[in-house]
Amino acid sequence: MGVEINTYTLIAIVGLICIIIGILLVSSGEKLRRKYTYPLLIIGGIFLEAYSIYMGDNIFIILQAIFIFVSIYGLIKINEKHHKILSKNKKKK
Repeated sequence: MGVEINTYTLIAIVGLICIIIGILLVSSGEKLRRKYTYPLLIIGGIFLEAYSIYMGDNIFIILQAIFIFVSIYGLIKINEKHHKILSKNKKKK
């Protein structure tokens, strides 16, 4: 009696791991959030979206789509903030 793990299950596991690591990094510094947190959340969300489509779970499909959108929005916002800070620093010099 073995556990069967197919490709989509592996995709889901990788997605969960990415999201867990991303959430653990949320409280880290802004540089880490820009570089790792949001990309990990986006990748994890995409992987779990693929798994939820495979499973045919419409509620989870919608939830993951919203999660991906919010993660992309967060990445855009933190990058905009970073670029504003860089612009202010260049003007001061």
